[in-house]
Amino acid sequence: MADHGESRKIANLAVSRRNMLLGAVLGGASAIAFFRQPAIANPVVAEKVFESWVPEHFGSWKSVSQSGVVLPPPDTLRDRLYDNLVTRVYTAADRPPVMLLLAYNNAQDGVLQVHRPEFCYPVGGFVLSDTRDIMLEVRGKDVPANFFTATAPNRVEQVAYFTRLGASYPRKWSEQRAAVIRANLAGDIPDGMMMRVSALGIDRQEAQPLLAGFSREFIEHSNPRMQRLLLGPDSKG
Repeated sequence: MADHGESRKIANLAVSRRNMLLGAVLGGASAIAFFRQPAIANPVVAEKVFESWVPEHFGSWKSVSQSGVVLPPPDTLRDRLYDNLVTRVYTAADRPPVMLLLAYNNAQDGVLQVHRPEFCYPVGGFVLSDTRDIMLEVRGKDVPANFFTATAPNRVEQVAYFTRLGASYPRKWSEQRAAVIRANLAGDIPDGMMMRVSALGIDRQEAQPLLAGFSREFIEHSNPRMQRLLLGPDSKG
């Protein structure tokens, strides 16, 4: 009986030591994961500060309204997806009005990411054409962008936009996910910025140069800090 009790004590001691060793290993792994987790490098921009960086007028363009712009769907995540969401409608003599949407979030962590317009418009009842790759030239920099036509009853909207995540300009959702993963593996949580411009009542041949020219002028006349949000960390703004 004594031998049996002694054996039980030895077995219990071995289990305790094994549990302590396992706990130490897991604790060390947790500590390493904590210290190696990606860091948020970009601060949140206060709403009023962000809005102050959006020019009310530039060149021949003037802001006249904030209504009529197709917004991301009002789901429970929208307030978390965007630190900042600004809409404007601009007019200029002898040009169709241009609608602008700017969306910014300081942390794209792979869970919460900026919605792409190809998701937002169908939720609003639009049918989309195929998305076309275009290039915007701004301040000597080529910015990869997208262009499509959104059609709904009594409304045809020509849409151009680009999305920046860190130093990348993903054109597709898969590219956006890959950009976030690459940044996270490098120890960074990138910020995310989207600029979307659109126009009603014109065809795509007229819309593409109009929206590209508007985007270039808007960025060139924006606050340098807004230029950095739009063009990325290597921007000269």
